[in-house]
Amino acid sequence: MELSERTIHLEDKDFLYFIGYNDQLIQAIENKFHTLITLRGSNIILKGAPKEIESIEAIFKELGYIHKRSGTISDNDLATVLELMTEGQEDYFENKSKSSKNYEVVVYHSVKGPIKTKTPKQFEYVRKVAENDIVFAIGPAGTGKTFLAVAMALAELKRNKIEKIILSRPAVETGESLGFLPGDLKEKLDPYLKPLTDALYYMLSPDKLKSYSEKNVIEIIPLAYMRGRTLSNAFIILDEAQNATIMQMKMFLTRMGNNSKVIVTGDITQIDLQNPEECGLINANKLLQNIEGIEFVYFDERDVVRHRLVAQIIKAYQNESEAKQQHKIATKEKNSEKND
Repeated sequence: MELSERTIHLEDKDFLYFIGYNDQLIQAIENKFHTLITLRGSNIILKGAPKEIESIEAIFKELGYIHKRSGTISDNDLATVLELMTEGQEDYFENKSKSSKNYEVVVYHSVKGPIKTKTPKQFEYVRKVAENDIVFAIGPAGTGKTFLAVAMALAELKRNKIEKIILSRPAVETGESLGFLPGDLKEKLDPYLKPLTDALYYMLSPDKLKSYSEKNVIEIIPLAYMRGRTLSNAFIILDEAQNATIMQMKMFLTRMGNNSKVIVTGDITQIDLQNPEECGLINANKLLQNIEGIEFVYFDERDVVRHRLVAQIIKAYQNESEAKQQHKIATKEKNSEKND
C-alpha cells in the first residue's frame, strides 16, 4: 500500500488547545481510518494512504468551521461530520445485497483488503455477535473463530461503538515455569499471545498497531491478569478458552461492564488442562445455554477455511476418536454381560 505523509498546521490556538485537551477527538477520527494521526506542537502529522489523508484533512477543516462558529465541538458534531465524511464505508451486513453469495459479507476493511465471511457458519457467527452481547464460538482450528473475532472488534472500534479492545488467552502451558523463562513479562508471554497479534498485524499497519498498543486502545493480556477489572465500553475476546478452568471462566465473564461485547473461542478437542473435567468452556456450554443475550456457534471440519488438507486431518482425528469411544463402550458392555 502506497503511504504518504502530510502535515496540517493549526493556526487557531483555541482549536489547538481543544485537540490537545481532548485526545478523544483525534482517537475517534483515527479509529475510522488506517492512517496514523500524531499531534506535534501546532501540527497534526498524517501518515497513510493518500485518499484517506484527503478525507481526514476535510474532516479537520469541517471541525474547524464548527469550532469557529460555536466555540466548541460537541460529540454530536463530531459524529455527524464523521458519518458524512466516511459515507460508503461498509461493514457487517450493510453490503449483503451486493454479494454473489448470501452468506458472504464484509466484516472489516483491513489494511490488506476486506475481511469477509466465507461459510454459512461464519455468517451465523457474525450475525449472532451483532445481535448479542456474549457469543461462544466452539470448533476446530482453521474455522476463522479468532480471526473474525478480531475483525469484528476492529469494526466496532472503527464505528466508535467502543473505546478499547481486550484480547486474552490462558497461558496454561507456562504453569509454574513462567518465572524461570528469560526476559521481562512481555517477552515471556509473547509466544502464547502470538496468534492474537498475528491477526492484528494482518489487519492493521505496524504503525497503527503500535499507536493503539501505546495508547492502550488495544490490550493483549493473559487471562490471569484480568482479575479485579471491570471492562466497560470494550470488545473483549478470550481465545483458546478450552484451557480456562471453571473458576477462570466465571472470573472472565464477570469482568464485563456496560456497553461491552464478549467473544469466547475454543476447541474442546484440544484441552491442555491437567484435569479436563475442570474445563470452563465445556461447563459454560452446559450452564449458559438458556440466558438471553448469550449465544453459541458450533463449527466443524466443513467450516475450515485454511488449506484443504486441514479439514481432512481434523476429520481423520475425529474418526479415530469416535472409533476409540465406540470400542470403549463395546468393551464395557461386553464385560458387563460376562459379569451377569
